[in-house]
Amino acid sequence: MPRAKCAVARKKRKKRLLNNTEGYWGKRKNVYKRASETYVRAMAYAYRDRKCRKREFRRLWITRISAAVRQRGLTYSRFVNGLLKSGIEVNRKILAELAVNDVVAFDRLVETAKQHL
Repeated sequence: MPRAKCAVARKKRKKRLLNNTEGYWGKRKNVYKRASETYVRAMAYAYRDRKCRKREFRRLWITRISAAVRQRGLTYSRFVNGLLKSGIEVNRKILAELAVNDVVAFDRLVETAKQHL
């Protein structure tokens, strides 16, 4: 009979995987092979979507800035160009936050951008 050399380590490894797949549907949570396949795929999706989330937020910020700037008679690209020429370096996250929450400060930025065009 073959000797089991890694019983404790193997049990720990399987237990860790099955704990991570808790909440999955059907055999995906309690059959090691199915759980392993599903978990590997889930981690791949998680890695991919962490990158994708950054892109989606950037799109959202640009949309918000564009909408706010159009109400003030500029386009997004001309606004960003005016900010660059005036030497103001504010990232899109902060610009979107200002457009939504601090209208007075955003108006000043728009006026500054208009002057430097």
